[in-house]
Amino acid sequence: MRIVYFTHSLASCWNHGNAHFLRGVLRELIARGHDVQVWEPEGSWSLANLLADHGDAGLDAFRTAYPELRAQTYTAMAHFEQLADGADLVIVHEWNEPKLVAQLGTLRRLGAPFTLLFHDTHHRAVSAPEEMRAYDLNGYDGVLAFGEALSRVYRDWGWGERVWTWHEAADTRLFHPPATEQPRDGLVWIGNWGDGERTEELERFLFRPAEQAGLPLDVYGVRYPAEAKAALTRHGARYHGWAPNARAPEIFARHLATVHVPRRYYATILPGIPTIRVFEALACGIPLVSAPWEDAEGLFRPGQDYLVARDGEEMTHHLRALRDDPDLRAELVRSGLETIRARHSCAHRGDELLAIVAQLRPAQASTEVMRNVA
Repeated sequence: MRIVYFTHSLASCWNHGNAHFLRGVLRELIARGHDVQVWEPEGSWSLANLLADHGDAGLDAFRTAYPELRAQTYTAMAHFEQLADGADLVIVHEWNEPKLVAQLGTLRRLGAPFTLLFHDTHHRAVSAPEEMRAYDLNGYDGVLAFGEALSRVYRDWGWGERVWTWHEAADTRLFHPPATEQPRDGLVWIGNWGDGERTEELERFLFRPAEQAGLPLDVYGVRYPAEAKAALTRHGARYHGWAPNARAPEIFARHLATVHVPRRYYATILPGIPTIRVFEALACGIPLVSAPWEDAEGLFRPGQDYLVARDGEEMTHHLRALRDDPDLRAELVRSGLETIRARHSCAHRGDELLAIVAQLRPAQASTEVMRNVA
């Protein structure tokens, strides 16, 4: 099958978490023999910021980890019918310009033979619904939403059975425990500041508990304002700035534990969406403690795959236990890995995507099956 994906950026994960999952699932589809082509806009915001901060060397980790992945760029004058020419499946991520979204929908409505899906991996449907409702999705065959709570929003907007919950997952080719264990020390948090969506939560569930538990804290991420950096310094944490996501496994491997602090929307009105970092951390075999987050879809086994802290005091208690109890750490690692390998790899998501396409294109799916059997 020929698959064309329109993304904001494939090469840059600078404040662009969708790139993590996109890389893994597209690599999985390529490994299965599908012809995958990726398009991104010229001068994308994420890539521009990455290059401004780190130059071309900032792309080295991506290039090394994903040699089979390359994206082509299009300009504002692009003819989208040419970019999608010959495709069986076209997927458009929500972080794209409305013009592109609308024109691809028009092509499909006028008879383009590809299946067209909109991929939403953000909370804007509830935090800025007017922005999302402005997208012209007429002509789209369906929506891929990265959580059931988000799928329900689209159903309320009239999509009915044409919306599928398609969670993110770990690229287990890259995110796995280290082949050889080295000494581990302290706590690590990899995440961006969050545009004010979790400022108080980071203080209550990360900075203060780490200090109270006596665990050195390393923080990686971007868009930390001066007051955020001052808070890190006040609590004795070390701020390292941006790290390529492809380096996250080696960063996790140096630390005893990590913490999940969901953005406020995912802890309140969009429950059940863990975001990509939970999948990646568990896949790397690092113990994890989560701030309050409702696993509304039963994706994990809270208390077994990771610990849950209801408040800052309980977070401090859990961190002290992880610091002092190697058996507890080992059991969390074992359980978390078991769940990822059984349910939440990019291979699982590849299966899910192909099953969705088979529902929409049964005749083509039958042809693919016969081709594979032959």
